[in-house]
Amino acid sequence: MSEYRDRAKATALAGAIASLCEPGRHYKLMEVCGGHTHTIYKHGLEHYLPPAVELVHGPGCPVCVIPMGRVADAISIARQPGVTMACFGDMLRVPGKKSSLMDAKAEGADIRVVYSPMDALKLAIDEPDRRVVFMAIGFETTAPSTAVTLIRALASAVPNFSVFCNHVTIIPPLRAILDAEDVDIDGFIGPGHVSTVIGCRPYLPIAADYHKPLVVSGFEPLDVLQSVFMIMRQLSERRAEVENQYGRVVSWGGNPRAVAAIEQTMELRPHFEWRGLGSIPWSALKLRPKFAGYDAEELFPVPGVRVADPKACQCGQVLRGRLRPWECRVFGKACTPEKPIGTCMVSSEGACAAYYNFGRRLEQPRFEVAGRS
Repeated sequence: MSEYRDRAKATALAGAIASLCEPGRHYKLMEVCGGHTHTIYKHGLEHYLPPAVELVHGPGCPVCVIPMGRVADAISIARQPGVTMACFGDMLRVPGKKSSLMDAKAEGADIRVVYSPMDALKLAIDEPDRRVVFMAIGFETTAPSTAVTLIRALASAVPNFSVFCNHVTIIPPLRAILDAEDVDIDGFIGPGHVSTVIGCRPYLPIAADYHKPLVVSGFEPLDVLQSVFMIMRQLSERRAEVENQYGRVVSWGGNPRAVAAIEQTMELRPHFEWRGLGSIPWSALKLRPKFAGYDAEELFPVPGVRVADPKACQCGQVLRGRLRPWECRVFGKACTPEKPIGTCMVSSEGACAAYYNFGRRLEQPRFEVAGRS
């Protein structure tokens, strides 16, 4: 990774970015993915940028955008007789209406951490007396693995496996942010992992309809800085296009086989509630009728109750780029990784967790790269 963490190159990119800033103008760029947020604050990239360039977090953390009502639904399913709920580890402490999956586990529900949906399918095969439900979350990045598992389950006729589908798609929340009032986002650092699946073409309406540059970025420090430079270059040239900085991994057309697996097993939901963003039409996925026998929402009673976010938590404002985590009134006080109130502090990709874990617990003064020792 050394070639992507070269300090001299980072300093050169910082100078190139500064040279593109127009006098008196402030630029606000949104890094969509939580992985980029962690890179930025782990490596101190904000200090390589001129004061005129501000980076804000976006809605690209899959755990962060899951609403409390869907967590409450998962807990309700997990408490059904004979059910084993399988989920990723960072879902355990996400708060629902009154408790979390970890609380439900402590109270006797059979909830197990898995590393992939295939692990959940194996559980169902190994324990035929249990009804194994996999809580599927994530953007288009993780949807193909769920899709392939559903295809395998159907082909193998595994009767005791099902999926509680919470997969979401990346373009609708970006549109929702840009359609909101008082939007001051100048450009987007596009998500690299999602783009390995969907490619770059789906972002074209963001550039065409909203005149906002979007650069798909890798996750190393120089990737992010180069992506900022590419956005700033577009802005200086009065362009708004989709560009691919992450060409070593992402192709323009994406991964057709992965997309085909998603389309074979899932379809868009008419409505889905997002934490902090509200209901966004056609923004999430559900299982197709062909896979109804593996759809937990068809097999179990699901309350489907909407639950308002805690009033003290301002995670929604963070996900919309309206607040920096340290501006939330409970950040680092009532809300910490040990006792989180909001999902942005729970998830390993959450912006609040990134700020907290890398010491950005208060607003810190910026300083010039030339002044670094």
